[in-house]
Amino acid sequence: MELRELQYPIGEFVAPDVVSDEQLAAWIDEIERFPSELRPVVQDLPDDVLDTRYRPGGWTVRQVVHHLADSHLNSYVRFKWALTEDKPLIKAYFEERWAELPDYKRPVASSLDFLDVLHACWVPFLRSLNAEQFGREFQHPDADSPTKLSVNAGIYAWHGRHHLAHVTGLLSRLER
Repeated sequence: MELRELQYPIGEFVAPDVVSDEQLAAWIDEIERFPSELRPVVQDLPDDVLDTRYRPGGWTVRQVVHHLADSHLNSYVRFKWALTEDKPLIKAYFEERWAELPDYKRPVASSLDFLDVLHACWVPFLRSLNAEQFGREFQHPDADSPTKLSVNAGIYAWHGRHHLAHVTGLLSRLER
């Protein structure tokens, strides 16, 4: 399998020119389902599998799970910033450095629980927003143009599927 396929097993996120109400609702549904899709895949994995990298140069399954909790929390905060400030310049973070911090070595149960709680807050919040609010934007310091909140919902629906595919792909390869 090519490294690019291992890195982007479901392809890269491509934002549509226009986000329909139906697409947005589908993305929010995916965000809602994500914690319950991730948990059964990783909760009972032995430590040797949790500490296996999903690809050469990639993170371990354990690091992926903890990254998901951190990343989704950052997204939730970005939504709030964009709704309360005029096109805020968000704070980027070095995900790869966070993944090397000591808390990324802890059991995955706490991050799985955190994702449950976070998504239980985030999803009703997303469903409460109107079209004008989803049109609000933030500026990522590494991006050429601002990101609409509607598109950010799509990015995070993709983000969950993307990392879940990293884990399920690794598990499939280990079974061979």
